[in-house]
Amino acid sequence: MPRITRNASIRWEGNLARGSGHISAANGAFAELAFSLATRIAPKEGATSPEELLAGAHGACFTMSLAGELTALGRPPERLEVTCRIVMDEVEGQGHQIVGSQLTVRIAAPDLDEETLATGLERADEGCPFSALLKRAGADVDVAAEHV
Repeated sequence: MPRITRNASIRWEGNLARGSGHISAANGAFAELAFSLATRIAPKEGATSPEELLAGAHGACFTMSLAGELTALGRPPERLEVTCRIVMDEVEGQGHQIVGSQLTVRIAAPDLDEETLATGLERADEGCPFSALLKRAGADVDVAAEHV
């Protein structure tokens, strides 16, 4: 696989407490996503947070990794539904840190047995660059799955 680079631009106006910003993808996939300290602390309709974007990125990366692993194991999925919950908490002496990512997976795949599912989930987690990044940073990555 070739080296992959992606770009986003961020604009911020004001101080931390009362300021706000916007995030845009260089390729136009999304533009002017609003974010602020308030949206980081409590969800607000129409705005996002860095943690929500990380949840989307980790969830999407894991989903692609799992689709590839199940296919390689001869059980290609018909459908994968993944949610990702990023947890940030106060870590003594380090301030607020990302401490965990919790992936919940619903899998529709014909003839998928528990052993193949477990193998696919383990390989998907090992092969997901976002899981690796989070683990290297000291965060826990937990995966729960249900075959539907």
